[in-house]
This record gives sequence, C-alpha cells and structure tokens, in this order.
Amino acid sequence: MDGTLRSRSQAPPLKESIAGDGGVDLLLGNKHADLLATDTILPPEQRPRTVKELGVRPSVVEDLALKTLYTAGSLSVYELARRTRLSYDVANELFNKMRAAVLCQVTGMKGNIPEIAITTQGRARALELLAVSQYTGPAPVALDAYVEQVRQQSVRHAVVHKEDVARAFENMVLDDKTLWQIGVSLNSGSSIFLHGPAGVGKSAIAETMARTLAADDVWLPWAVETDGQIVSVFDPIVHRRVDRSEFSQYDERWVRCQRPSVLVGGELTIEMLDLQFNAIAGFYTGPVQMKANNGVLIVDDFGRQRIRPDELLNRWVVPLDRHIDFLTLVGGKKIEIPFEMLVVFATNLEPDELVDAAFLRRMQTKIKISIATEDQFCEIFRRVAHTRQLPVDMKIVRELANIIRGPLNQELRGCQPRDLVNHVCWEARYADKPPQLDRDSLMSAVETYFIPAG
Repeated sequence: MDGTLRSRSQAPPLKESIAGDGGVDLLLGNKHADLLATDTILPPEQRPRTVKELGVRPSVVEDLALKTLYTAGSLSVYELARRTRLSYDVANELFNKMRAAVLCQVTGMKGNIPEIAITTQGRARALELLAVSQYTGPAPVALDAYVEQVRQQSVRHAVVHKEDVARAFENMVLDDKTLWQIGVSLNSGSSIFLHGPAGVGKSAIAETMARTLAADDVWLPWAVETDGQIVSVFDPIVHRRVDRSEFSQYDERWVRCQRPSVLVGGELTIEMLDLQFNAIAGFYTGPVQMKANNGVLIVDDFGRQRIRPDELLNRWVVPLDRHIDFLTLVGGKKIEIPFEMLVVFATNLEPDELVDAAFLRRMQTKIKISIATEDQFCEIFRRVAHTRQLPVDMKIVRELANIIRGPLNQELRGCQPRDLVNHVCWEARYADKPPQLDRDSLMSAVETYFIPAG
C-alpha cells in the first residue's frame, strides 16, 4: 500500500450547521453532530492525526474516550491515547472537547502532558453511555475501511509454490500426488473438500494448510464500527500478532497478524455464523467467518455439526460464490462484509451422501486422503519413534503392519503409529520401567487399541 489517501464518502452532506457552543454538541447529545465524518480512508500504515481522519462517527470515539476516563478515574492524555489506540494528537483533541463540555478537568501536569479526571457531570454522562454499551477497548475502524482492507489482502492473492508446500508438509508422510493437489488448492483461494476414512490425517493436513499461508502478514482491526455499533474482531486466541519495525508509526486501531486460522468442529451452530450481541455489554462479537477473513476457516468433522449440512449450504451459498456475506444487527438491519478466506471442509463421511451436487460444485477442489500404504505406515512409525528417542526394529514394524491388515482385518492409518507408541509409553510408566518398542510391548498395545473387525 502506497500510503496515499483514497476518497470514500461516508456521510450524507450536511444540511444545517452543527457548530455549537464550544464545539461540544456531540458530547451533549446533539444528533446533528453525529453526521460528521471524513471523506478519506487512511491505510493502516498511516496514523490519523485528527478525529475526522479516523473515518468513524465522532460520537463513537468521543463516547469511548469518556467511558475510558470513567473506568480509569483519572489518567493522562498520553494514557488515554494508549488505551484507545489513538494518536496523541487525536486524544488531545478528544480531551479538549471533553474539557469544554465540563466532562473532565485538569488535575495536574506530567511534563507538558495534562493529567485529567472525570467531573460529576462527566460521570453522569458516562453512566448513561455505559448503560447502552460497555465497550472501552481500542477505537474501532469504519466498516468501509475494513471491507477495503480485507479485499486488498484477499487470500486469493496469495501465491504458494511447490517449495513452500514441501517445506510445510515435511513432517507428514504424503505421496507426491496428494502434495500436488494440496499446493494447487492453496493457490485457488477458494473452498477445499478433504474426504477419506477416519484417522488418515485430514485434520492435520487442513491445519498445515493454514500454517502454509500464515507466512503472510495481514492487517486486522481490533473492532469495526457501523451505524454507531461496535463489532469486536480481533481475537487473541485465533489471531497471532507479529511485530514489524517498519510499521512504527501505524494506525494502532489495526493489528499486524499472520493470516488467521480458525477451526470449528461439532460445536458449530447456525447462531455462530452471525453477529453475537452481548445484551449486557452492549456490543457485538464477529462470527467465526469474520475472524477467519484473509486466512483459513477449517470445518472439521463436517456433517457432524449441530447445524445440518444443508443448512450450512443455504447459509453459505452466496458467500462461497460471490465472496460476500451478510450479517444481521439487532433490529434486523443487514450489513455486508467480505467472505475472503480459504474454507476447508474435512469429513470421513461419504461426500455424495453428505451433501448434494450443488454444494459439491461450489467446492472447487476435492482431495481424497487415502489409507496408508505399508511403506508409509513404516515411515510414520519410524518418525514417531525417533521423536520419542526410542530405537525400533523396522522388521517388527512390518510384522505389526501385517498383523493389523491380516488377523485384525484393519486398514493401516496414519494415526496408528502415534497411538500405539503412546500405549507402549503408558504401559511402561505404569510398570515403572523405560519404554521399549519390542514385539511384546507392541502386541500388548495392539490388544488394547484395536477391536477386531467382525
């Protein structure tokens, strides 16, 4: 991004004057002042220096400043800027408006930075605001700015090369054909359907796909403002921050992160796909797909969610096709957000029995993950043993593979070496002796791990 201003109208033209006594109409509840807005969108790399340059309704940041002051009791203008993630210039402008409205007062100076405290009038106003919304975190960005940034960072623009895939999947034992299909799918920026028996590594493959794309950095907002409502977006559980020295003077309402990876499984419900409104706190939390924008959304164990596959189809038919989604505010108003992510569906159910042809058509790439060959099983076992620093005789491992496929009548799966070695270690711990991957210990593990077919 080149740091130049991009024109974007965010408010209707003013029809009447909004200048009031002391310029504090907004803090006193004048609705006309809420029409103030910027006509430019600054990139995250450029820090806004005025309230107008923030691009959001002035009332939102002014109310946020007063609530922040109320919860702190007293603080410096510098601390106000730090808590709201605004520049000192913007925080000082907000302080001057609050002071003119007799909502705060100066209690001292720290160098040339004012120390301020809330007044009785300010406390009363803050309590009114907190009754509506208790949000006191970083200042939000405008919905338009969020949409524009997500589009610019679309995962469809990411380029993944053969070397990237080989490096990311070097700890997994996969055939060349599967690795090729994975690499092609990562460059699609679209939906991927992983299917195959249980225990063959579909979930691990999906998560490794996400790590492959995580090498890229993207800008994510702490929160988004639309129609005066706050939607929290940044989630420290799924978003991993990165520090870049070249962005020392950026707009701190944005966070530099790796491309996100969000995993949902059987807990997924239809409600989780829309804005979550906290009636007590008075603000929204973005749904899983909003948190996954510019990254990867993994729907694990697809078909076993608390939402039926056809319900998910109906909910995402437009997003998967047009890369846009519609979320609902309290009161029924819809807002449009980007649906810019790689969606990976992983299932061990039969695809044609799980969803209809229309849904499968929207899955641009279908990759079948098959059971392990004997050579793959042995290589996985060797790697697991090496990781545990346990010597192993590969002749015993091949005998083990033949027992699994023969007398036990089971298929070889990638999860079995890890699980059997775990059983050996658990038994050794119980017997208070060092674990050994000999024939007796492995057969004991087999006996407690497998249920013979038939």
